Amino acid sequence: MQATAMVNYHVTSDKQQAFHIDANGEKGKIVSPELAPTQVKVKDVRDGNIQLNFWEDSLLYVQSPSVIKDFTQSQDWRETYNAELSRLLAEQLGAKEVIIFDHTIRIDDPNSDRKPARNVHSDYSACGAIKRLEDILGAEEAKKWQDQHFAFVNLWRPIQAPIVSAPLGFIRPKSVSEKDWLLLQLIYPDRIGQIMGLTANAAHDWIYLSNMTPDDIAIFNIFDSKALPSIGHSALDVMGQNNQAFRRSIESRTLVRY
Repeated sequence: MQATAMVNYHVTSDKQQAFHIDANGEKGKIVSPELAPTQVKVKDVRDGNIQLNFWEDSLLYVQSPSVIKDFTQSQDWRETYNAELSRLLAEQLGAKEVIIFDHTIRIDDPNSDRKPARNVHSDYSACGAIKRLEDILGAEEAKKWQDQHFAFVNLWRPIQAPIVSAPLGFIRPKSVSEKDWLLLQLIYPDRIGQIMGLTANAAHDWIYLSNMTPDDIAIFNIFDSKALPSIGHSALDVMGQNNQAFRRSIESRTLVRY
């Protein structure tokens, strides 16, 4: 079964494009480059006709209930949740070492500081990934990791309630051409990062898992030193869904050594 959704692709430009995060010192304010709203067809993995292999599709959905039920009241959940995710990555991907360096809670509320990302993107370019590796580990330790198989892997799950609006959609990497990607800067008040945006291509094979619950989790590849493709993704505005129900989710960013 297919759904119809709106996404925002990036557009090519002769100039360097950038997102300005917390622009003008205003927390939560994002100034984005030009985007192209586009209607796409999205296949539902829940239908059972789509078989995913992480090492081919850069994406895996698993059921992995957490003992943490409230991620918002304090930071006390981090140690327990980090241990859960580390075990999951060891079990599912064979990770030998996991460093969890960021958790982002997104709420699809106009008053939220962190809303769902509604641009088709992946979190790091190759240069951006190496820079982030050095930021996390330091230059000396980062060199050791670069001699091994390492990756940035994200884990995404709903919190508090099932997802009934703005689900996270993915483009299967085999349907993406190299020329579809472009480089974008992320300009923060204290640093500059580099991500990749995707331009529109009718060949893109969009998929998602409908009605994800807090027991469901998506594991997806952002950068891999052995050339496993980075997967393009975006929040989806699915036609006919209840967009008045605020989506709440947590995305955890990890550095993995295989």
